[in-house]
Amino acid sequence: MSVTVDGDKSVSVPQRMRRLLRGPRPESVPVVIGTACTVVGLIDVAAGVFPRFRHSRMHTLAEVLPGALGPFAAALSLSAGMLLLLLAHGLKRHKRRAWRAAVVLLPAGAAAQFAYRHSVVGVLVSLTLCYLLVRHRDQFRALPDPRSRWRALANFVLLGAGSLALGLVIVSVHPGRVVGDPSIADRLQHVLYGLFGVEGPVDYAGRTSWTVAYSLGALGLLTAVTTIYLAFRPEHPAARLTEDDESRLRALLETHGGRDSLGHFALRRDKAVVFSPSGKAAVCYRVVSGVMLAGGDPIGDVEAWPGAIERFMDEAKAHSWTPAVMGCSERGGEVWTRETGLTALELGDEAVVDVADFSLAGRAMRNVRQMVGRIERNGYETRVRRARDIGATELERIRRAAADWRGTDTERGFSMALGRIGDPADGDCVIATAHLPGSGDGPHGDLKAVLHFVPWGRDGMSLELMRRDRSADPGMNELLIVASLQAAGKLGIARVSLNFAMFRSALARGERLGAGPVLRCWRGLLIFLSRWFQIESLYKFNAKFRPRWEPRFVVFRTSRDLPRIGIAAMQAEGFVNLSLPRPFRSRSPRPCGHTLRSAPEHEVRAA
Repeated sequence: MSVTVDGDKSVSVPQRMRRLLRGPRPESVPVVIGTACTVVGLIDVAAGVFPRFRHSRMHTLAEVLPGALGPFAAALSLSAGMLLLLLAHGLKRHKRRAWRAAVVLLPAGAAAQFAYRHSVVGVLVSLTLCYLLVRHRDQFRALPDPRSRWRALANFVLLGAGSLALGLVIVSVHPGRVVGDPSIADRLQHVLYGLFGVEGPVDYAGRTSWTVAYSLGALGLLTAVTTIYLAFRPEHPAARLTEDDESRLRALLETHGGRDSLGHFALRRDKAVVFSPSGKAAVCYRVVSGVMLAGGDPIGDVEAWPGAIERFMDEAKAHSWTPAVMGCSERGGEVWTRETGLTALELGDEAVVDVADFSLAGRAMRNVRQMVGRIERNGYETRVRRARDIGATELERIRRAAADWRGTDTERGFSMALGRIGDPADGDCVIATAHLPGSGDGPHGDLKAVLHFVPWGRDGMSLELMRRDRSADPGMNELLIVASLQAAGKLGIARVSLNFAMFRSALARGERLGAGPVLRCWRGLLIFLSRWFQIESLYKFNAKFRPRWEPRFVVFRTSRDLPRIGIAAMQAEGFVNLSLPRPFRSRSPRPCGHTLRSAPEHEVRAA
């Protein structure tokens, strides 16, 4: 029996079941070859650095590997070892360019073995590895990652530092042949000179001086060549959402935007998108450190989701990216795991308030009620309006204030942030502002706090950004959330999505009576991490408004990928910043104040 899903694909049920039971197709050859390159590289580096290693039993193995050639054995071992170590990662990731480099390098190594050492074994090793690469060339099809020429600077800094450290080892591993007693400063100076091919102050007896000189020169040449290559190779910038893509996504959200509160965040313009064959569904993503991160559920018709998911997985396979989904709903997680064989793990809960059920009355809301009343008695006023109803001058003032009040130097947010305020295409967004009449001497007049909501279908909105003046009274966030909930009915809004509380269920269960020791330890760890990531503070802030909790999930391939996905997610959200220092960054316009829907009471920062 065959199943056709909205014209996106047609597969038989038994075929799909066999695919799911079989799991990912084994692709061990690139991993084995990459691991072999790593081992060979380490042996070559050791053979070039340590004299005793070159004359130990391991030398019988090292001398038949590419790199240990003739009178320049130490320098060539270092060069070949470093190149193989650099090449190994690309081979493991099925990269086509790494395959091409290895196919060119191995025959050259075989020719060098024969010309310099007349080593038949060395020739056979090189040609055998080359044959394996050619034999399995179909497994090395991954396209290049998005990149820029800034990687040349990173390569120069990292490889230069590694060459400097390795050079100090090279200079110091010949104590019996050093003339005199050079100091650490002399050794460092010798390394720096040697990297540029100049003789330094340290002298050695016999041919050791030439060995050290060739080794240091090889490291310096390797650093220079790789840096020049990275600087002059063509750029492959990260994909951006095109105008046509955005128009198609807005059309899908117009019809199906009410399914997921994170749907509108797919319109971030620093994301890329893949559509299903029918065009009725799409998955938006960003590539960070080799991880293909999708945020929320697919956009569009649920019946067309499998086609968009399949395109997403094909794109990940084509580039050898690690697929991952951050913050999808329970329904989205079920579709992702069913269609791809991936695994889902609960990440936290989203706080959703039903406008009809919200009230400040009752004991449970006493703290919020008292805080809001106190702020209103201090003279603060609130305004809740659609973005299209705000004048251009006031809208520009709100944008500048949101940028100036950002709590960190780094823009934060990915899966639950739009990255802009007041764009003409986002007229349905809701902006809540707090004002203190008579305090218009500051750069932003009487404006003291801003909340920005994006549409959630036709009857909902999702909190995207919270910013306030640090000089304003505490409780600005509570004031504006209450004002937004009270004004929601007039705007035709029935449900409001607030902040995302990571590991909310663990915190809630861990503080209950009778919680076990494991759960209490886990809760204690989360509270400790809250010093930096505001895990507990967001949970308690959300709980003030008595929301219903909607679980959100992370979808991943294997547990081994979780650390890498976690680091990539923190990079995407802005918690880990691996960008260049500000003086070296490109001067492109930055988006205005996007934040991962966080709201600590004393300081507005992303979480």
